[in-house]
Amino acid sequence: QVQLVESGGGLVQPGESLKLSCAASGRISSSNTMGWYRQVPGKQRELVAIITTGGSTNYADSVKGRFTISRDNAKKTVSLQMNSLKPEDTARYYCNFKNTGAMTTYWGQGTQVTVSS
Repeated sequence: QVQLVESGGGLVQPGESLKLSCAASGRISSSNTMGWYRQVPGKQRELVAIITTGGSTNYADSVKGRFTISRDNAKKTVSLQMNSLKPEDTARYYCNFKNTGAMTTYWGQGTQVTVSS
């Protein structure tokens, strides 16, 4: 089992920044992928950004150039720096974890990000 605890959501105005963090604990292998997904009511959960233990990243086109994902392998944490936020970034953001080669994907409880003037 892997437990994920997210923090950092909130209400911001368009153009402002916010940083999300997620800490993982439990059965964590030396090779894994951590990341962030988001979901709005009535829509499917979508990829925001993911990062491997080796530092390889993948971003949704809609956030490229504005969001930066990073991780601390020693602390087993992943962060998402979100700049130039737009109203369309409003969603519940979920931390995601998967050990390489494993079948199970773990999710955090989510943290709400609201971008509104």
